[in-house]
Amino acid sequence: MLVTLSSAVPRNKSHLRSLGYAIAAALAVRLVVVAFLLPGFLAPERDHWEFGFETGKIARSIVLGRGFGDIYYGAHLGPTAQITPVMPHIVAAVFSVFGIHTKASAIVILSLSSLFSALTCVPVFFISWRYFGERQARWTAWIWAFFPNAIYLSTGIMREASLATLLLTCTICAVLALRDSGRLSSWLGCGLLCGLTVLTNPAALVVVPLLAYWAWRELRKCARAHLSYAAAAGLVMCAVFTPWLVRNYRTFHRLVFFKDNLPLEFCIGNVGNAPHWWDSSLHPSGNPAELEKFARLGELGYMDEKRVQAVDFLKSKPGVFVWRSLRRFIYMWTGFWSFDRKYLRDEPLDLANIPFCTATTILAGLGLRKLIRRDVVGSLPFLIVLSLFPLVYYFTHPEITYRHPIDPLVVILGSSTVLSWLSVATECESDSRHRTSDSGARPPD
Repeated sequence: MLVTLSSAVPRNKSHLRSLGYAIAAALAVRLVVVAFLLPGFLAPERDHWEFGFETGKIARSIVLGRGFGDIYYGAHLGPTAQITPVMPHIVAAVFSVFGIHTKASAIVILSLSSLFSALTCVPVFFISWRYFGERQARWTAWIWAFFPNAIYLSTGIMREASLATLLLTCTICAVLALRDSGRLSSWLGCGLLCGLTVLTNPAALVVVPLLAYWAWRELRKCARAHLSYAAAAGLVMCAVFTPWLVRNYRTFHRLVFFKDNLPLEFCIGNVGNAPHWWDSSLHPSGNPAELEKFARLGELGYMDEKRVQAVDFLKSKPGVFVWRSLRRFIYMWTGFWSFDRKYLRDEPLDLANIPFCTATTILAGLGLRKLIRRDVVGSLPFLIVLSLFPLVYYFTHPEITYRHPIDPLVVILGSSTVLSWLSVATECESDSRHRTSDSGARPPD
């Protein structure tokens, strides 16, 4: 049964112990997978490109004293704003202690990613507890511990996906907690967390202010809302990421809002109408000619050229853009892009991911519908995040890593559907047993 935004602290200590066990199990299974996948990250091809991709290259540049830049392999390419600073600096810290592109660094980075993914059990538990009660919270934490996408993306790809997922889920959990607190310190802490979340994954900037507004409106209903508290939280959030914006302005001598690579991401997902969901021939990491052009024009000059290319494409082929955006939407929620043999050779995991991704989406959709019917206002945080967070990827290009920050909400809603079915089945079985017992009872003589 749904417990809508419960404000009570979990009373059963066994559930909290279960949460601890789930975190430990999640970390253990991820570290086991790391042991099997580790050799792939040590391959020297393309200057250790698999070792963090752009993030790894920036981290190396930081450690070598060249600053936040040199985003691709090869020659010195200068400063960059294609990646926000949190994850590259974490990787740089590891490089500075354990060496650049070493086996020890790979183990530490992948272990940290595994830890971030395992710790996501905590906000998953508390969000589920607030909406659906302690029993489901326990089961949802365990489901996340063994959720295939969470395991794969924390061990098989050296990017910020696990950290971004942890931070966004913690932000949602913190916003829900604001509903029970009118303290200034709670708002300031939430503002700090929101700022770090946005600085790790700027796509969260679309949803964070709306979540905070929802919490403020909920507090306002019980006369505990202070507009000054919300404003202070907003200032703290801005204070976290403003130094990055200042750095970009001082470096490039014009305003760069978080990242400057939107024109490039648009082009590789749309221009050329490639059979894949992205065209590597239009990206500096996949085409030496594009890399040479990037080095010659500089990052902003290159992005300006891509912006012109993107505008020309929109003017000349608006129908293709709409069609590919629809396909990206379908891919994000079902994992399906194409059954073409050449495409499947490049993406062999799609055949397994399509039924899995589609099933989880359907289960989450059923859970969300049930939640909306019982409490429209309480369901708004789920609606805000699930509908708005992936929006930019529908217009550029999707990847399984881009959906990952909202996977915890998918797991929470999907598990609510499954557990609801199991509860109904158990009740039906119990009723059937009682009826059988009653019909078999003989009346007294």
